[in-house]
Amino acid sequence: MPVWWPLPACAALGLTAGAAYGALAEPEYASTTYLIAVAEKDSEPAATLGFAQAYGRLATSTSTLAYAQGNAGVSTRQLGSRVQTETSPESPMIGITGTAGRPGDAADIANAVADALRLKANGQSENTGVKLVRFSQAVKAPEPVSPSLPLSIAVGTSAGALVGGLILLVRPRRTPAYESPVLPAPASEPATARATTPAPAPTPVTARATAPAPTKATTATTTARAKKPRKKQENQPS
Repeated sequence: MPVWWPLPACAALGLTAGAAYGALAEPEYASTTYLIAVAEKDSEPAATLGFAQAYGRLATSTSTLAYAQGNAGVSTRQLGSRVQTETSPESPMIGITGTAGRPGDAADIANAVADALRLKANGQSENTGVKLVRFSQAVKAPEPVSPSLPLSIAVGTSAGALVGGLILLVRPRRTPAYESPVLPAPASEPATARATTPAPAPTPVTARATAPAPTKATTATTTARAKKPRKKQENQPS
């Protein structure tokens, strides 16, 4: 198999998981209600921004959820996982969102938490100089917010491809077996004949003239000739 097989395999697995989740998971609905902080008489309007931030964090506290669980119809632990709040540093508004498997339950959760927070804040308005007023009430959502089948498929495929890429990065690489090094073959000599120094020609052997060995007669004649002049020299007068 190719070395990159984990990438398409994990992407296909993520696509399948995302499609299964989008098709089989229960739909979830969300509803939102808004509260606004209002300054009372003899109070500075700028103080409402700070109190809105504080009350937004107080909306998900245990005391507020415990007071709202009767109207919401769920326990405090379940209510804490189904409520979200949002605030803005530029406006004294608090948004409270409730989620549930049915649109009516989601609206009831948001309204119950908003009422509990409003009653708690207004009970201290004489000391804080700020009251919470309901700006809008939560209503039933016409469509679920999750899961969305196309979104689930896209998220699953992306997550699977990411996992496959990580597997390719962290897995150990294959090391080839040890092989003895192969030395390169020597370059072949060119076909053209190289210029070579000719070997010296052998010196011809010349026949030396050799005198025949002297015979006894020749030796006697030579001796007589050599002695004859000496006799003439002796007969000449001194």
